[in-house]
Amino acid sequence: MDTLPQPFVPPAPVPRKREEIPGFLDIIRTVLRNPLEVWGEPSYEDPWIHTRFINERTLIANDPGLIRHVLVDNAKNYRMGTIRQLILRPILRDGLLTAEGPTWKRSRKAMAPVFTPRHIDGFAQAMLERTQAYAGHYDAAAASGAVRDIARDMTELTFDILSQTLFSGDIVTATDDFAGDVETLLHTMGRVDPLDLVKAPHWIPRPTRLRGNKVMAQFRKIVDDTLGARRKKIESGIDVPDDFLTLLLRREGPDGLSADEINDNIITFIGAGHETTARALGWTLYCLANAAGERQFVEDEIDAFFAGDVPPPQKWLDALPKTRAAFEEAMRLYPPAPSINRAALADDRYGDCVIPRDVTVLIMPWTLHRHRALWEMPDAFIPSRFWPENRETIDRYQYLPFGAGPRICIGAGFALLEAVIALAVLLSRFRFDCTQDCKPWPVQKLTTQPQGGLPMIVTARR
Repeated sequence: MDTLPQPFVPPAPVPRKREEIPGFLDIIRTVLRNPLEVWGEPSYEDPWIHTRFINERTLIANDPGLIRHVLVDNAKNYRMGTIRQLILRPILRDGLLTAEGPTWKRSRKAMAPVFTPRHIDGFAQAMLERTQAYAGHYDAAAASGAVRDIARDMTELTFDILSQTLFSGDIVTATDDFAGDVETLLHTMGRVDPLDLVKAPHWIPRPTRLRGNKVMAQFRKIVDDTLGARRKKIESGIDVPDDFLTLLLRREGPDGLSADEINDNIITFIGAGHETTARALGWTLYCLANAAGERQFVEDEIDAFFAGDVPPPQKWLDALPKTRAAFEEAMRLYPPAPSINRAALADDRYGDCVIPRDVTVLIMPWTLHRHRALWEMPDAFIPSRFWPENRETIDRYQYLPFGAGPRICIGAGFALLEAVIALAVLLSRFRFDCTQDCKPWPVQKLTTQPQGGLPMIVTARR
């Protein structure tokens, strides 16, 4: 009798056994090296866990109902987690991901018009054109058999798309190695420092981030120069595109955003916004390269799509459900933002779960997306989970690649459309296969990154 092929199980840390209780110093070393490696079996099996970490009371939430309670139903009772803010605010300051209270409300209101479905659809043609142009990078590689680091390539591609769609190509870059600059920034700034774990005041310098100050200043200069150039055009009466950059500048003023808040939000979108999509695209191509059957499903769908009457690119997300499913399954296994942190402002309760005031609530998409009680074969790459006929079996709050509630990622629709367009164009023309050296290890540095990169061989399909 024929047996079905076993699904691909991509690399991930093996959870510690319940009886393996790590020591204090072991936990610290693991968190500093790679937070994804700290979680044990309870985090992948129990609905919630009350624990204590460096004298901080912590609730790890995996139950979808509890997650909804914290992020949606009683969201007003929760603020951003302290340690998360200590890590992210040095990079993003008062950007949308880290701002709170009135500052966050102003920023969210200012940016909401850009990310309506109508505006996102308007970006689709630019997404398509930039991907088609970037695909030209692979023609020579496909002819010569050269190896490409796909992780780096996806960083460059998504930055190119972001620059063209939200900034009309007017980002004033100071270097030709933007992907390398992003890697340096996240390696030095987007990681946990020991002083963060003990909640040292933010004004105390973090030794692990000292090397990042130079590249952080470089990113800030890019933003200052970009804003300066656009302001000069506006003040001179020159016609400027009605894009994200212009929208923010028009919101500048005492009743809108401050100049610093505009800078912070642009840094957020340049640094964090495109980085999450880049990582998810890279992991998708890696998983498909190791799952021949799943890749065939996607290639067959894309080939049939381009063989017929091709709709405008804003329709591709719905027209390519298996391609979208592969991307969503990669985000399940390697969530771009692997942790969501909140802290309770007052005592709370969800059923039998007591949530004391000031307790830190950790919602970990990394463990939630691999939870034994919520997913069948949770560690395997099975895109059919997200095929249209199967989607209704997935609870809204067991899958959180973009978060949920009032602070759900404002660019979720943008990212999904961008990813499907990019995958459709690239996979219609090329096939990506791993080299022998392609052995990525998932590491949490703001996003879930492939340590060692994704060295792959690109070949022409036609």
